[in-house]
Amino acid sequence: MSLEKQNLIEESLQKVFNEDSFKVTLSADDFQKYLAALQSLHFNKGETIFEDGDTPKGVFFIKKGTAKLSKQGVYGKEQILRFIKEGDLIGYRSLLCGENLQAKGEAMTEVEATFLPADIFLHLLEVDPKLSFVMLQKIAFELGESSNTVTFLAQKTVRERLAEILLLLEQKLGTDPEGFIKISLTREEIANIIGTATESAIRLISEFKQDGLIEVEGRNIKIVHHEKLRKLGHVLP
Repeated sequence: MSLEKQNLIEESLQKVFNEDSFKVTLSADDFQKYLAALQSLHFNKGETIFEDGDTPKGVFFIKKGTAKLSKQGVYGKEQILRFIKEGDLIGYRSLLCGENLQAKGEAMTEVEATFLPADIFLHLLEVDPKLSFVMLQKIAFELGESSNTVTFLAQKTVRERLAEILLLLEQKLGTDPEGFIKISLTREEIANIIGTATESAIRLISEFKQDGLIEVEGRNIKIVHHEKLRKLGHVLP
C-alpha cells in the first residue's frame, strides 16, 4: 500500500469526521446529539489513552500530537503496532468487532483528542453513508498494512527492516525544521518495531551513523542519504 493512498484516506476521513460535515449530512436531532456527546481531551506525553483489554467506550479522533498503539507479549515485552498522528481515528476496530480493546494507546507527545461515545459513533455509521464508506476504506487499508507487516518481519533482515522503518516514519510523521524525524524513540522502542534485541538496534543505528546514512542527536534521527537507505531496505521510491 502506498503512502499516497494512506494520505488520501486520512484526508477523506478528516473531511467527513467534523462538525461542518455532520451539520450537512445529519438530521437536526442527530446533529445535536453529536454535539452534546463530544468531549475534548488532553493527554500529556507518556499518558495512557486507553489500556489493552479495556471495554471500548468510544473512539478518539487525534486533533494534535502523536500517539502509539502497542501490545505486550507473553514475556512482557512491548510490541509497537503503529503510530498515530493528527487527523487519525483510533479505538474503532474493537468497538466494531464487539470485543475488548486489543492494544494500548499512549501519547508520545502532548495530544489533543476528541472523544465520541460508542453509541453515537455507531449511529453515525448507520445514518452517514460518506463516513461509512471512508471507514470501510480505512479498515481495508489497515488490513493490507497488517499483511505487509507479516512479510516485512518474516522476509527482511534486521538491517533492511531498520532502513525501511526510518523511511516510513519520516514519510508518515514528517520532519522538524532541522530535518529530524518528528518523533523521539528510545532504542528499545526502535528494537520493538523492527523485531530485534535492543543491543542489536543500538549497534545498527551506530553503523548507519558511521556509514553516513543518518545523523543522531540523542533520541532524534535525521535521514542523510535517502537513496542509500531505500536500496538497503529494498524500498521503492
